[in-house]
Amino acid sequence: MLRASLLLVLATAATRAGAQAAPVNDLPNPYQTVQGWARMPGGRSWGSTSAVAIDKDGKSVWVFERCGANSCAGSDLDPILKFDDRGTLVRGFGKGIFIGPHGIDVDRDGNVWVTDCTCLGRPSAADSAAPRGHQVFKFSPDGKLLLTLGTPGGGKGDGYFWQPNDVLVAPNGDVFVAEGHSSADGANARILRFDRTGRFLKAWGRKGSGKGELDQPHTLAMDSRGRLFVGDRGNNRIVIYDQDGTWLDEWYQFSRPSGIFIDRHDVIYVTDSESGSVARTRTDWKRGIRIGSAKDGRVQYFIPDPDPNPPNTSAAEGVAADANGVIYGAEVGPKRLQRYVRK
Repeated sequence: MLRASLLLVLATAATRAGAQAAPVNDLPNPYQTVQGWARMPGGRSWGSTSAVAIDKDGKSVWVFERCGANSCAGSDLDPILKFDDRGTLVRGFGKGIFIGPHGIDVDRDGNVWVTDCTCLGRPSAADSAAPRGHQVFKFSPDGKLLLTLGTPGGGKGDGYFWQPNDVLVAPNGDVFVAEGHSSADGANARILRFDRTGRFLKAWGRKGSGKGELDQPHTLAMDSRGRLFVGDRGNNRIVIYDQDGTWLDEWYQFSRPSGIFIDRHDVIYVTDSESGSVARTRTDWKRGIRIGSAKDGRVQYFIPDPDPNPPNTSAAEGVAADANGVIYGAEVGPKRLQRYVRK
């Protein structure tokens, strides 16, 4: 009993020390920005987007875009878009299915998984008769709907989902979902695990700031060792678990994570879209993309937000890097997809 109490005290002290970590702002930026790279067809304008993923070919880019606005409610546009490595749109699908596009992943077979968070988009009047939102969907590369997880309109408690933020498919086919976009009291904040058929396996996490607790688990990634990285955005940290939900570590040096991507070399890319002038607890940290090692947590590079003092969420939330190390940032506020290449 005494040992358990001591461990709890030490864990709490470590958490407080991490939360007060010195800002990691002054690092080299070896990248240049390529604006206007991805071209929309027929005069279509970009909407908000928080989700980008790389195709299994290692170079094409999938984007989950909010139908020219910040919601797809009432829209007849395709929100799931595929661009080739020259920025030309080659495929689009998913019209009429989603309210709030949010997270995306591409599995080893090239299937596209997405989450409808419904955290910002509002259901239409028709949804009261036929509810939508708060679900996870699996599509074939050509747009055939293969699997749906969750109940239309959402569910809490033993039901699922309520504001699913992100989805990740492990190498063995198991599916992980990060749930809970709100920091309000009573909000969902957990990770759910399913097998490849969609059978529920387990869930862990609850709303809070302590060890084993989460606040806005906004993004998911997995390293070469099979460790699950959770962007615990409301707590300004990355929490690392094994695939059964055992807590392994927590990192504060990447600031307030909106998006995480880990490549095959265990290079980790982390976006911070809510620090600085947005004033969500980390006013002395700069927004942007921090790049480092998923092996030891060392931060090596920093791509700063192009707008240093926006009035609200800005620049990249979603992030991915292709096989050549080209980085893509999916931006909610500026409504665009940025491309970053080595100088």
